[in-house]
Amino acid sequence: MSINNTIVMHPDKENLIVNKTYQFSLAIIAYTEVLEAKKRYNMANQLFKSGTSIGANVREAQGAETKADFRHKMKVAYKEAEETHYWLELCKDACNYPDPAALTEEIISLKRILGKIISSSQN
Repeated sequence: MSINNTIVMHPDKENLIVNKTYQFSLAIIAYTEVLEAKKRYNMANQLFKSGTSIGANVREAQGAETKADFRHKMKVAYKEAEETHYWLELCKDACNYPDPAALTEEIISLKRILGKIISSSQN
């Protein structure tokens, strides 16, 4: 009788915040490309950095060494979400900028989720 030493890999359970922040990053990339095409380079750069940093920090939190480390990385992600929300509001109110309404709705949703994760990780 032979023993099969093959390890069966199971896909990880779906992680809502990782998936949502990844999709948001892709949407930010697309939006900032539109901004760059309109020669709005400074705004595109600011929004690209903060908008994609949210997902990077959430992903980094997945490998946190302690609960406090996890909470800290999620707080950084939340701060980046706040900054991104600010840039999106500027885009909404500035003249001749493409409408960021869908991104604004999504950043509000992300901030709610991140806030809940942070508060529940403090218990």
